Amino acid sequence: MSDEYYQDKEKAVGIEPPEVEVAPDQAIAKRFGAFGPFLEKLFASGVEARGVERVPEDQRETRNVWNNLLMWWSVNTVLTTIPIGVLGKYVFTLTFQHTVATILCFGFLGANATAFVATLGPQTGLRTMIITRYSSGYIGCTLYSILNILTQLGFATTAVILGGQTLASINSSHGIPLVAGIIIIGVCCLIPCFVGYNMVHVYEKYAWIVTFFIMCCLYGLGAKAGFDISAQKSAEDTGRALSADIISFGGIVFGSFAGWAPVAADYNVRLPADTPALRVFTLTMFGLYIPICFTSILGAALITITDPEYAAAFGADGSTGGLIAQVLSPWGGGGKFLLVLLAFSCIANNIPNTYSTALSIQALGRPLAVVPRFIWVIFAFLVYTIAGVAGREHFSEILSNFLSILSYWTAFFIVIMAEEHFIFRRPGGKLGGYNLAIWDQPSKLPPGFAGILAGCFGVVGAIVGMAQVWYTGPIGQKAGATYGADLGFELAAAFAAVTYPPLRWIEIKLTGR
Repeated sequence: MSDEYYQDKEKAVGIEPPEVEVAPDQAIAKRFGAFGPFLEKLFASGVEARGVERVPEDQRETRNVWNNLLMWWSVNTVLTTIPIGVLGKYVFTLTFQHTVATILCFGFLGANATAFVATLGPQTGLRTMIITRYSSGYIGCTLYSILNILTQLGFATTAVILGGQTLASINSSHGIPLVAGIIIIGVCCLIPCFVGYNMVHVYEKYAWIVTFFIMCCLYGLGAKAGFDISAQKSAEDTGRALSADIISFGGIVFGSFAGWAPVAADYNVRLPADTPALRVFTLTMFGLYIPICFTSILGAALITITDPEYAAAFGADGSTGGLIAQVLSPWGGGGKFLLVLLAFSCIANNIPNTYSTALSIQALGRPLAVVPRFIWVIFAFLVYTIAGVAGREHFSEILSNFLSILSYWTAFFIVIMAEEHFIFRRPGGKLGGYNLAIWDQPSKLPPGFAGILAGCFGVVGAIVGMAQVWYTGPIGQKAGATYGADLGFELAAAFAAVTYPPLRWIEIKLTGR
């Protein structure tokens, strides 16, 4: 691209002059003929019409960028992040000290990765999956969208299971059945996502307040019950086995933070294009890092309580909801009320999963993009609710395996996006910016073979470095003792980082795109 993209403020990231577009609500209503009047009324009532279409500069809002901090704070100050810390002891036999250190270190890496992707939202006005078209082409975007759909549905499934578990544990003999609890949480997640972007931000702006108070109560009640941070010392591995446990748990932690990267730009596309990138980065990073560390460390602390009643509440199947119910039990009815509120905190966590799944389905291609966004929201709700009901008895296994695998693809996904942005799209770089007018024109976008091949190398890195119950790669095996060490996300990122720049340089040399 030439320097013409940098002639004024709006072209600072390579933005073409905004085109006059037909309003999304009018375009959709016209497309569906007889159903048009119904859709017009629906959109007039406040339901968001825009899907993956780019938000032009003249249609951006002056929404306070501080909402980025509050949104991610609400999304992560929730019941769903507590089990991350629980896994440190329950799955990897780590002591409280090693669990906390792993969360702080690997979490910092994941939070920074997600914060970078968030900065691209205001700069481009595009949803995260659409931005991948500028590094991996139309086909690469389709592949990443499939991965992201599976990722967000996986997150959503764990969220509704945990929320349902917690509601069911309020009164074990005459309480809500687990299946009913899962459905209730799912329906509550559906409502704001059906309405769309504005309601999502309004809900997330305030949801953290109540749950943060409850988390503080849990810390106090847990301390009164008796945290024993040395309880796991005798069961913890030593030497290479300990290192393997920390590295493997670190992959799960990284995935829980970086797992938001594939959707991070979706929630600030309406900020002005000249919003300082550093401000977006900082607020997003702290909006992730502080609450996830705060809540996951709480889980690591609660699992150290050695009282037999608390151990029985957690059970052999690893019921975090049951353990939290026991922690709140000294407060009687007040504790049950807080438990209900905590169960419904899963809504805040699950809203981005549901909303962005719909956008990722639209990003698969034009035939799916013409279907209104809210239809795909309903589809996502049905899928993860059914999956939650089916997998309701295997929460810990689903969470640990899912977060590990999640970290693999997000690692090379982030690396490819970052190298495209800082090497090839930087001012004075090979391309000099983003021509955002071509976001949906496959013939003008990069062919994508560089991004796809680099992603394939990332997959190879994950395979040789992973250490799962069902497969251990050769490098992963050598890195640990008996069960190996999961180096999947580290090697996935490294393989992609080394291969993408030369492949992309060749692609630009041959095609000019």
